[in-house]
Amino acid sequence: MAFESLTERLQQAMSKLRKKGKVSEADVKEMMREIRLALLEADVNLQVVKEFTKNVRERAVGAEVLDSLSPAQQIVKIVDEELTKTLGSETVGIEKSPKIPTVIMMAGLQGAGKTTFAGKLANHLIKTENARPLMIAGDVYRPAAIDQLKVLGQQLDVPVFDMGTDVSPVEIVRQGMALAREKKNDYVLIDTAGRLHIDETLMDELKQIKELAQPNEILLVVDAMTGQDAVNVADSFNQQLGITGVVITKLDGDTRGGAALSIRQVTGAPIKFTGTGEKLTDLEVFHPDRMSSRILGMGDMLTLIEKAQQDYDEKKAEELAQKMKENSFDFNDFVEQIDQVMGMGPIEDLLKMIPGMSQMPGIENVKVDPKQIARQKAMVYSMTPAERENPDLLNPSRRRRIAAGSGNSVVEVNRMIKQFKESRKMMQQMTKGNMNIPGMDQIFGGGVKGKLGKMAMNRMVKKQKKKKKKRK
Repeated sequence: MAFESLTERLQQAMSKLRKKGKVSEADVKEMMREIRLALLEADVNLQVVKEFTKNVRERAVGAEVLDSLSPAQQIVKIVDEELTKTLGSETVGIEKSPKIPTVIMMAGLQGAGKTTFAGKLANHLIKTENARPLMIAGDVYRPAAIDQLKVLGQQLDVPVFDMGTDVSPVEIVRQGMALAREKKNDYVLIDTAGRLHIDETLMDELKQIKELAQPNEILLVVDAMTGQDAVNVADSFNQQLGITGVVITKLDGDTRGGAALSIRQVTGAPIKFTGTGEKLTDLEVFHPDRMSSRILGMGDMLTLIEKAQQDYDEKKAEELAQKMKENSFDFNDFVEQIDQVMGMGPIEDLLKMIPGMSQMPGIENVKVDPKQIARQKAMVYSMTPAERENPDLLNPSRRRRIAAGSGNSVVEVNRMIKQFKESRKMMQQMTKGNMNIPGMDQIFGGGVKGKLGKMAMNRMVKKQKKKKKKRK
């Protein structure tokens, strides 16, 4: 999970304030020192750290405390706002061409993940806009780069234009662009070559491709694990190419993530996407406010909801809600639910998106073993259709048969049935609007923790209402 260590340090820094009724200038100074160390430790650029801490300190010392917030919460609010500003204030989407095709060119060093990102972006455009993209294989130097792009194209059913490795990339792009106009493709994604370091040959080639293709977007793909050097790379590409946006890949592999916080500030180019895994679906649109909430441990409900919406159609959701109300939620629905949730990504990462969850003791140790999930499904598949629909039929002899059929012990079968009944009960209570479920108060925390969670939840509710109004 990205920013793990940073989240931890920032929470520690701010937790000291939570215990105080009044916050003095000395308290703010002490907290800012902690935050500064946390940011530097997370590999954030020194200049960015200086500016960020200066802005927070100035606002925190002279801040008027709102009636609804304690002084400590007020400072957390200021840190959240300044962090959002550092990350880019608002979400920036793809700049579209008035006439098709919209041309998007990838640039970056070798191994940053340009080719994989091209596939992820094509998938994203197909899903969100029903687009018809064409990918151009412009990397003729890296072994198997063209083959990799072709494999991605086959998986997505997206055409890939290539001319082998003996033709210059500029010529490949020229002919690829002509084909896109002929076939009426609405997006052209150009995969370009990278080097292990920035050199003149690379830049000259990219400048020629830029001149020829006249791209609407030049997206710099940066590996999050590059650390501080990512800032220098971004700055160099920006000066010579004029990048329009940044994509940060492998964010799931870097617990520090400081490069992400620095790039926006140094280049002025907005971060547009983040890559969070190896699958083609592991691409997130970058929302500065949500990322700030996530870093501060306030959760990210909006992204969680969007993930759910992508993998879950509304009709199914309505059916499920009805089943819960009627108390007819059975084992078939249970398995379906498990599959849906697992499709959204690792459970431990999803949990941290819930406001207040990251502050729960022991949350960092929560790991869901896919093997355990498979065992639960095997138990359900060992049931007869009648048993799946009516869990009350499961008497001891039937449970022994299920255990034998699925290769589990009776104890494990009993545990799974108990878990099913508890989740059914909880879901029923929630559909009736009863949120006073044992353990829920712990999830959202007490005092400031709870307030933080509620702040994030209120923000999410307001945004959802706005979206609904717009749709009407």
